[in-house]
Amino acid sequence: MINGVINIYKPQNITSNYVVIRIKKLLNIKKIGHTGTLDPLACGVLPICIGSATKISEYLLNKDKVYSVKIKFGILTDTYDCEGNITKMDLEFILDKNKLLNVLNGFIGEQEQVPPNYSALKVNGKRAYELARGGIEFELKSRKIVVYFINSVVVNEENNECSFTIKCSKGTYIRSLCRDIAKAMGTYGTITFLERVESGDFKKDTALDFETIDSKKIRDNLILIDDIIDYPKIEINDPDIIKLLMNGVSVKNPKYIHKIAEGIYLLYTKGNLIGICERKMVSLRVIKFLSQGNSYANN
Repeated sequence: MINGVINIYKPQNITSNYVVIRIKKLLNIKKIGHTGTLDPLACGVLPICIGSATKISEYLLNKDKVYSVKIKFGILTDTYDCEGNITKMDLEFILDKNKLLNVLNGFIGEQEQVPPNYSALKVNGKRAYELARGGIEFELKSRKIVVYFINSVVVNEENNECSFTIKCSKGTYIRSLCRDIAKAMGTYGTITFLERVESGDFKKDTALDFETIDSKKIRDNLILIDDIIDYPKIEINDPDIIKLLMNGVSVKNPKYIHKIAEGIYLLYTKGNLIGICERKMVSLRVIKFLSQGNSYANN
């Protein structure tokens, strides 16, 4: 069984799910998933969780992201990117570099953002993009996001275009951000290029080319769970204690927990990673079971 994460570079014009399906076929496995959708228009870093690593996908989803972005001002589409249908145009708009730099600076920090209607968020059990395609009107609630920096700004005043690099928190929709930036400029805006260059510790420079991927490259470049999650490690080798923990029991035996500070840890037994545990108050319990540990519950 293969367990770990691979860093794939998704090209434009394919879905994130297509990447998952192809790797699934290459490895002939069932447990696999990505850690954050990239739109077909977008390219870039797409970490793929395989085997028991699918159980830690939420930890990777919560990581900050870095994107390279290009906006065309004066045009609005229904999807906020160049794949959508044009809904509004501002032929009178003239881009002012100094004003734009001031506007961009105002978007750094914590803020409320309304996601785009063409998104995978669910509304009453249905995907938002399905409702949008069906012409159904609805409103998505705003959510808190954080923009840590916007740099490498290049402004093309002649073509009403701007490119930049941005680091942001989980849940940030770059399409919505560009919509809001354009609105602050007094016009419309549409993304013409979007590349994810970092997703947590996964970077573009170390991503595998999807077009040339094969099972050997995947196995040779597999990143183990131990090397992905940066929690401290603890090891318990008493089979009775391990059995209790792997059966969901909170252990309060001072012999095993008095030296462990409160916090979250990677739990090992006999050198094997078997779960993620939490020491809280006077007990230790497993909060995430990894498949390698299934056999330990019955020993």
